[in-house]
Amino acid sequence: MSGLDDVIAAETSLSEVDGLNGRLVICGYRLEDLAGRTDWENVLNLLGGRMLPESAALRERLGMARQRAFAETRWLDDGIAALSITEGLRALMARLPDGEDQETALLLAAAPSVFVPALIRCKRGMAALPPDPALTHAADMLAMLHGRAPRAEAVAALDTYLVTVSDHGLNASTFAARVVASTRAGYTSAVLAAIGALKGPLHGGAPGPVLDMLDAVGSPEKAGRWIGEALTRGERLMGFGHRIYRVRDPRADALKAALARLGAAGDVDRERLALAEAVEREALAQLKVKKPDRPLQTNVEFFTALLLEALGFPREAFTGVFAAGRVSGWLAHAHEQIEGGRLIRPQSRYVGPKAA
Repeated sequence: MSGLDDVIAAETSLSEVDGLNGRLVICGYRLEDLAGRTDWENVLNLLGGRMLPESAALRERLGMARQRAFAETRWLDDGIAALSITEGLRALMARLPDGEDQETALLLAAAPSVFVPALIRCKRGMAALPPDPALTHAADMLAMLHGRAPRAEAVAALDTYLVTVSDHGLNASTFAARVVASTRAGYTSAVLAAIGALKGPLHGGAPGPVLDMLDAVGSPEKAGRWIGEALTRGERLMGFGHRIYRVRDPRADALKAALARLGAAGDVDRERLALAEAVEREALAQLKVKKPDRPLQTNVEFFTALLLEALGFPREAFTGVFAAGRVSGWLAHAHEQIEGGRLIRPQSRYVGPKAA
């Protein structure tokens, strides 16, 4: 079956994606009850279960793990700096020890938040900044990026994003992580496989082109004409439609609310926000008319792009920031697969030429 649509490949207690009703449930909690109301460490604790320390110790241990991860940035040489940020992240992650123990899981959970800011700064000709284990995970990631204490509104916005993308059913990267984990190769091998899948433009590489689209539109008054011409040419509008959700993506609403709070604090360019609102309004209206048989609503990528841009992440780093949030789900699924103890080995149907 092409794409394995509707094939049940695993049973999980981690997240449920209800595409028909636009619901995402993580460990029994609706996304709306988590995003904007708690931080990533709490969701990591929910997903991690027995794989990670008790919640009282998790924050301190995670801060210490960020310090251990930072030691690996000494290997960030010109060769790694010349790679894309996603490929550089994969290269640095590959240096981490493999295993199925708690310390390995903590190190893997912490590392992307350290490596992504380090790679961004390196590409700008700046030195990587060490983490501060006393800060929250999101606050430390922003501090390592900008070299200053972040505003509370920015920390809350990044936390909302990391929580929103923490887990999302059996997507391509999570499935890759589960397949590798089922071989007992170790958590690091599973996460590396997931990053490899996330690198693809059909998965984690999509938010950046949303900004390319906004740049091409240019101004709110040009949105209607630009979108109409793009649809006439048969082009895909980035940030609209989702393979699973038949209605609005609930993650889009969580990020739109976070962006609004960030804008109220003066941390979002008003002209950029007005342009995005015009593009969303025109896109939804024209998609409804020109593709009435397809449910093409705003998806998580549209507001991800705007939020991460407002927080100061360059668009080429968006996939890496995605990994910093989704690593919680990858690790949780890897652990769940290992506990099940079953090697993933599906069958295929041969459709080639018959032997003589």
